[in-house]
Amino acid sequence: MPVSQITLLAIAAIAVFWAVGAYNRLIRLRNEIGNAFAQIDVQLKRRHDLIPNLVEVARNYLEHERDTLERVIAARAQAMAATDLVKSRPNQADPIKSLGVAEATLAGAMGRFQAVIEAYPELKADATLQDLREELTHTENKVAFSRQLFNDATLDYNNAAHQFPANLVAGLFRFQTAEMLQSTSSDAERAAVTVKF
Repeated sequence: MPVSQITLLAIAAIAVFWAVGAYNRLIRLRNEIGNAFAQIDVQLKRRHDLIPNLVEVARNYLEHERDTLERVIAARAQAMAATDLVKSRPNQADPIKSLGVAEATLAGAMGRFQAVIEAYPELKADATLQDLREELTHTENKVAFSRQLFNDATLDYNNAAHQFPANLVAGLFRFQTAEMLQSTSSDAERAAVTVKF
């Protein structure tokens, strides 16, 4: 065998090994997105399980605020359905966007619900409600932390899929860009607090 054929075979072998390695890395990173969403799912389930308990405690005090309570329950159901959709496709953009919208709707409903609670001192003083609200706050913090891990995994995957020369393998095997999970807080909640005396 001439040296030129051996050289070509060596280059081809190196290219094949590199392509297999790039493909396997993209698969691993895509699977890490699924794993990161599984962590979010655990926290969202916890939050979704706490909400009916909060509503039930408040229901005794807020019979005339039925509309607010029903909005919270409806938003919870929508968020749970969106979460279930993402479980099967955590690296696809449309389910992630739907979850973001559903969680934003739930956050808005919960914000109105919290405002109603603040307007009723006897409800606000209820020990069970206080415990549930504290648990919900801790869960919200865990959701935020899990969301950050998900977004980090998504960023790693997207970077790997778009960098040359791995983007050639990503394009050949149709690795799609994964969507980041946005915060459910509103612009008003993100704004700096202004203190006036």
